[in-house]
Amino acid sequence: MKLKPSQILLRLRRLVRNDQLILGGLALVVGLTVGFGVVLFREAIDYVQALYYGSSDEHLASVARALPWYWVMLAPVVGGLAVGIFYKLLMPGRRPLGIPEVIEAAAFKGGRMPVRPGLMAVVGSALSLGAGASVGREGPAVTLGAAVSAWLAERLHFGRSLSRVLLGCGAAAAVAASFNAPIAGVLFAHEVIVGHYAMRALAPVVIASVTGTMVSRGWFGDFPAFMIPTIHQVNVWEFPAFAGLGILCGLVALVFMHGIVWGEKAAERSRLPRWARPAVAGLALGVLAIWYPEVLGVGYEVTDNALSGTLPLLFLTACAAAKIVATSVSLGFGFGGGVFSPSLAVGALVGGAFGIVATSAFPELSSGSGAYAVVGMGAVSSAVLGAPISTVLIIFELTSDYGLTIAVMVAVVIANVVTAQLGGITSWFHWCLERRGLRIGGHEVRLLKTLRVRDVINPDCLTVHPGTRLKTVREYLQRTPYAELFVVEQKDGRFIGTITLADLSEAAFDPALDDLVNASDVCRRDAPMLEADDSLERALNTMLDCKEEHVAVVAHEETRKFVGCVHESEVLLAFNRALMEARAEERGDQKGPATPF
Repeated sequence: MKLKPSQILLRLRRLVRNDQLILGGLALVVGLTVGFGVVLFREAIDYVQALYYGSSDEHLASVARALPWYWVMLAPVVGGLAVGIFYKLLMPGRRPLGIPEVIEAAAFKGGRMPVRPGLMAVVGSALSLGAGASVGREGPAVTLGAAVSAWLAERLHFGRSLSRVLLGCGAAAAVAASFNAPIAGVLFAHEVIVGHYAMRALAPVVIASVTGTMVSRGWFGDFPAFMIPTIHQVNVWEFPAFAGLGILCGLVALVFMHGIVWGEKAAERSRLPRWARPAVAGLALGVLAIWYPEVLGVGYEVTDNALSGTLPLLFLTACAAAKIVATSVSLGFGFGGGVFSPSLAVGALVGGAFGIVATSAFPELSSGSGAYAVVGMGAVSSAVLGAPISTVLIIFELTSDYGLTIAVMVAVVIANVVTAQLGGITSWFHWCLERRGLRIGGHEVRLLKTLRVRDVINPDCLTVHPGTRLKTVREYLQRTPYAELFVVEQKDGRFIGTITLADLSEAAFDPALDDLVNASDVCRRDAPMLEADDSLERALNTMLDCKEEHVAVVAHEETRKFVGCVHESEVLLAFNRALMEARAEERGDQKGPATPF
């Protein structure tokens, strides 16, 4: 007899009797799968790049300099056309998935996300990066990790808690494999994707992150993502300068994020068909690359050059502006990819330019423009990602310099404060969700948004049809424990309104009206109602606004088909149970109510 995956897992769980051990084994599988997936993703980028530019060398700017100007201009156009056609044929009418959708899956969907669109988005990103689009490869890698984890959780019929843990495992393995930074991968998964630190999730996420790193090192070698030069010891008197750089980086991060939004709005105003927009972006990118080929691709080459401290001031500032424009056009007009790598490049360029000015003003105190480039790289990217802890750890793993890491911490904190206070933006990913009407709140708020009204519906609430006589209505009101009736059409089950004792008014105690008045005459037709798929957050807000403890639930607002009612007490009890499960998960309590099934 062939067993289903969920049945195999259940038998294994009975045998081992330890959820953490099972999670650890699954985390190992996720780490291996995602690690090899990231390797395949990067190899696919190199293959596509070789088709367009004749070389798979990661230093794309140097490759472009050796090509004729018309080749540099036309390669992104042809690549953009291929990307547009790919999205039109395989993802018609759908937005490519990215880290915002992964966060949405963790916060609102219990770790569930569509797998095929996620994988297609990764392929589209490989086509975009190979064509030279100014986007990042780390975001698509995280999407790949999340898609793999979501598929595994779906196949094993995991519940909300363990699905989110596996989602964090996939994200951690992807970041660790991309940056050769396992510690940063663990913290990124908790800080950005899961949204809180849970003891129960820590061990599996660590296993996945380390496994992904080992796979990446085995294929690409044990090399850091960036070439960090030898940096002189940071002087304590430089910290005011690092604080000033943090302010500047916060402002640059705001310009960077608003630039992408401007690109999206410009694409909508152009009224071009969606499939043609990447080609137009490719033309703008190609023209810009004739003078600044450093804008092509992820920008690791120009980031390394900025870190080395060999670039002149004018070039640093001009290239930073060009990279912001290139990224805004690329992402705004439909190329697939992330924002991590471009924000790192912009931060390194801005930091390097600031370092040259600071060094010329106080040469005896400066630790060199390379140090400022490292600080700027961390400050801009942390403000864009909304991940200060992860970013600081990435810098520390890259440099192993404690003093420089403290300088990065100062600039990172200030840059994040600037973007939050001046722009009201705590993260580019959260801002993307907020622009679609999804606000990521605290952990408790996310719990309320995850739970659904359908989970607490009471289908046995008392109903009457519109023609029910007043005498019967009065008798039913005395029988129901909630002192409220729901008026529903007999034929199609359409919800009409509600009746309470207060709605009856003077008719409540006048027997002379018993044969003259029916339920349709006295019901309140503007009564509040909820849809079965609404969140418990919306249910509580509705009850607070209308000051009612019992609200009708319909299948859909248009059909108004009545499916039951929801009580405030049941909503609060469901929230309390979920909160207890979350607390047990954070403590790593094996005896808590959380269960994988």
